[in-house]
Amino acid sequence: MKLGDVSIAYVDIMVKAANQLGQNISPLLQQFNIQAESLLSPDARLSIPKFMRLGHAVILQSNAAWFGLEMGKLTCAPHLGLAGLMAFCAPTIKQACAFITDYEPLNSVNVRGQSRFYIQNGTAVAQFYSISPYNHYNYFVVDSVLSGWYKLVKEFTGQNNLIDYVSIEFEQPLYYSKYADYFDCEVRFSQSFNGLVFKGKKEDTPCINSCHSTMFYLQRQADNAMQEITSGLSFQQRVAHVISPLLSGATPTLTQVAQQLNIPPWTVRRKLLAEGSSFQSTLNDTRCQLAKSYVCDTDISLGEIAYLLGFSSPAAFQHAFKRWVGVAPGTFRSKHKKFN
Repeated sequence: MKLGDVSIAYVDIMVKAANQLGQNISPLLQQFNIQAESLLSPDARLSIPKFMRLGHAVILQSNAAWFGLEMGKLTCAPHLGLAGLMAFCAPTIKQACAFITDYEPLNSVNVRGQSRFYIQNGTAVAQFYSISPYNHYNYFVVDSVLSGWYKLVKEFTGQNNLIDYVSIEFEQPLYYSKYADYFDCEVRFSQSFNGLVFKGKKEDTPCINSCHSTMFYLQRQADNAMQEITSGLSFQQRVAHVISPLLSGATPTLTQVAQQLNIPPWTVRRKLLAEGSSFQSTLNDTRCQLAKSYVCDTDISLGEIAYLLGFSSPAAFQHAFKRWVGVAPGTFRSKHKKFN
């Protein structure tokens, strides 16, 4: 199981943002083996670890730690693929945000979870999933997503007073003063989630480019594309995809996974058994595959990987990894690392 990937369109945003900052990143694209042809391909994807390393390299070259904010400012609906185009045609900003989050897997997939739009206690929230622990390789990802969503909310509605505040999980960074250049509202750091929090009832604000017929046509294409993503998955693979985002800091239970799948726990057991598997073996296999990906594809510390996989301690993770692979994770990383 890989950690996830993003549409090549996000590299297009990077190139535009770098150009805006006076930077030519063609040599970096060559260094990361991203060919010009790939930027023209509707099917090209970039692994999340590679995407984060590329973004970090651009930040080092440009000396602009706020690079992600600039990426968001230059994000437009087509960069988000069918989800973005549907959002552009939506009748209200509530529907637009729902399209962007519900159909996110068409242009960005991460084992850590999926973005969502919801209304809780009368407050609408567009929430980007957590990608902690935070470091210089992923600050820009949160910045780019939230800045991009904020820009699209203004663009779709023609208004800049819909968002109450921006919520960000990581601590206030050294470049915090830059946020005022990209957001016309309060930005709160060290929060419990990443997202845009709407002012009361503002989620019902009409979108100025609403077109129902085009929206329904695009939704038909998007639904077909979503069906293609899931149709080839075995039930065990579906369970593994549910387990992955539930792992951080805890071990998912059968009941939790069943609730996510909206079926009874006994049905999960029965379907896994029919495929010659079990919940425990699926949990172990998922952890093992993710562990190898984290160790090989990232520079996250072993302690942080242990937390991301729901182990009680780094020692417990290292013991399990050696049982799965035959060698300690540090040794495995030295032999197979791909992030240098």
